[in-house]
Parts: sequence; C-alpha cells; structure tokens
Amino acid sequence: MKSLNPIQVIAVTGGKGGVGKSNVSVNLAIGLAELGKRVVLLDADLGLANLDILLGLSVNRNIGDVLSGKAKLVDIMVEGPSGIKIIPASSGAQHMSNLGEVEHAGIITAFSELGDSMDVLIVDTAAGISKTVTSFVRATQEALIVVTDEPTSVTDSYALIKVLNRDCRMNRFRIVANMVRTPKEGQMLYNKLVKVTDRFLDVSLQYSGAIPMDESVRKSVQRQKAVLEAYPRSKAAVAFRALAQKVTTWPLPSTPKGNLEFFVERLIQGVGAA
Repeated sequence: MKSLNPIQVIAVTGGKGGVGKSNVSVNLAIGLAELGKRVVLLDADLGLANLDILLGLSVNRNIGDVLSGKAKLVDIMVEGPSGIKIIPASSGAQHMSNLGEVEHAGIITAFSELGDSMDVLIVDTAAGISKTVTSFVRATQEALIVVTDEPTSVTDSYALIKVLNRDCRMNRFRIVANMVRTPKEGQMLYNKLVKVTDRFLDVSLQYSGAIPMDESVRKSVQRQKAVLEAYPRSKAAVAFRALAQKVTTWPLPSTPKGNLEFFVERLIQGVGAA
C-alpha cells in the first residue's frame, strides 16, 4: 500500500471577533506557500464567509454546495496568491452557522479526497466558543489562538481554551500576539494569558511570536490583498514570514488523537505500518 504522508492541520482561532484572525490565516498560508508548501485554506466561518472578500476573489460555489451534494470540495476550490487554494464558505446563510455534528463530520471526512494535493490545511474558524468552532478546532492537530492586547481578547481567549480543554480534552495551544506595538508587548500579552491558565487549567501554552501593528495591513485590506502580496517588505509581512518559518518546525502527528480528525486515515495507516 502506498505510504500516505501526514498533513499538517492548523486551526487559526480566537475568543472574539476583530483580533485579525482571518488576516493571520491568509498571510500564514501565503508564507507557507512561499516556503514550498502546498496549502489549502478552509473558511470555516460557515455562514459569514470573508476570506474570498479579503482577497478580492470571485466565488461561484461554496461549502454549502458540497453539503447539498451539488459539488465536491475539489470543484469549489479557488486559487489565491502564491498558489494557495481556498475553500470558500457561504455568506449570509444562517443555517450554515448552525450545522449539526453529522454535517460537521461530513465536511471533515470530505477532505480525505484532497489528501494527495496538499501539505498543510489551515482552518480559519469563526470567533467565539460555539459548537461549530470547537468541532473544527478539535479535528485539527494544532490550535493557533490569535490574541490582542485588549482585556476582552484575553478573557475570551481564556474562555475558548477552557472549553476546548474541558469538552475536547485538548491541552496544548499555540499563541500568536497580533497588532502589538513592540515584541516585548507581545511577550507580556502571552505571559498575561499564561498566568491565568496556569492558575485555573492544566494546559500548556506555547508562544509562536507576535505580529506588529502596521498600517500596511489596513491598506492591504482596503486593496483586498494580503499584506505579504501588497507590501512584502512591511514589518507585518516580515513577522508573518517568521511565523510561517516557525510553523514548519512544528512536529507532524504520528498517531490519531481519538476524535474525528482531518485526514485521520493517514495516521491510522501509519500506526498499522509501524
């Protein structure tokens, strides 16, 4: 039987909206593509699609067409900057925000057919702690939580970590500080979150770096481009490339976690072949 390489699956998530989560998802995807990775980016904010708008892409079909049986995942993918592939969500479809476990499972298992065409899957979740968010995050190997230096962001990130730990048995999380004024501010923000989680939860937080406050990000959003594409030498672009480089050093999984997971059949085969 052909050996199936494990695929790196990363959820980019955050406790609240407005922390720049989708910007992190898009630019991390492009940064990894620049390093030679084949990257697929899933817009998992199922009822409020924004990745296609963020990148100014024209989309005819979306994940709703896959769930209704009108299309396969490969049919709805659109190409973005640096060759990344994007799987768009629906926009303004309330029922898509309230899918049940069976529909979530259907989306997750549907990715098996794409396995040979990617090295990394990035899942850009909705904000908050809904079942939709937790279902997608626990199906990934890495949870990258985007935090900003606002009390509500820290509080909501803690709430998300608590729910994922309690309900999904997740105990390791990666943290990226976004829109910080200095690297020290990013480290202090991480320390603030660690202080709370160490006191109340049995989890491990790992710092993945900081993205600086940069006017280039706002300008690139207005132009409907990623900052890595629009302003490749900006401070934010340099930081996103550093984040992408760090992500390539994260270990790939070798065994299933026991939940429904993206590409779990590759891990099961790996265990059987060992």
